[in-house]
Amino acid sequence: MFIKELWRYPVKSMAGGQVQEIELTHGGFTDDRKILVLGSNGHMITSRTHHRLLGLKGTLGNDGVAYICGHRWDSPEALELVTKAVGPGAKLISYEGVERFDVLPVLVATDGAIEHMGFDGRRLRPNVIVGGVKDLEERKWEGRNLRVGDAIIRAAQLRRRCVMTTYHPDTLEQDHNVLRRIVQELDGTMALDCSVAQGGVLRVGDSVTIVEGPQIRNPLFA
Repeated sequence: MFIKELWRYPVKSMAGGQVQEIELTHGGFTDDRKILVLGSNGHMITSRTHHRLLGLKGTLGNDGVAYICGHRWDSPEALELVTKAVGPGAKLISYEGVERFDVLPVLVATDGAIEHMGFDGRRLRPNVIVGGVKDLEERKWEGRNLRVGDAIIRAAQLRRRCVMTTYHPDTLEQDHNVLRRIVQELDGTMALDCSVAQGGVLRVGDSVTIVEGPQIRNPLFA
């Protein structure tokens, strides 16, 4: 097995982009989901309730700053795009706490399960796609340790999927059948919520192996 794709999402709930190499720490990928959208009530907004955020693209510039559709995240232009997507009173903040993750800091998907279901893997919003995986083999990894490149991650649980999977990542056209099939065929779960037991640098093409032995826990997510 090997790392087939690596994905980073500089702005939470927006489209992200592939990278060839990235550092993984106990808190996840560097610069992943560090820019958040807040509503007028000060609560975090995600594409589960405001799917038009998925139509905006977050990138990381050469200056190390997050951009939204080519505009610095803290610019008036970026805020205008976000406001159009979620409504008036929205604001953008930079936040590095672990609370920015819905569950755990890393989501691992596999090419076998994606091919089994036959839809675009971007719907799952993974950080890592593992290649060379047979069919639904990922469903046997729950509770095990995986060596991914230089790092070791703990596959804590299969991820329960939500309405975000129903939106096409390019057109935002909604297809309820995607989530319906995940529920009917996979008990509503697909891909794995993971914490980081040992950090390291990940590169596309690096090997992925099951690490036997006792569970190694992430100090941030004990």
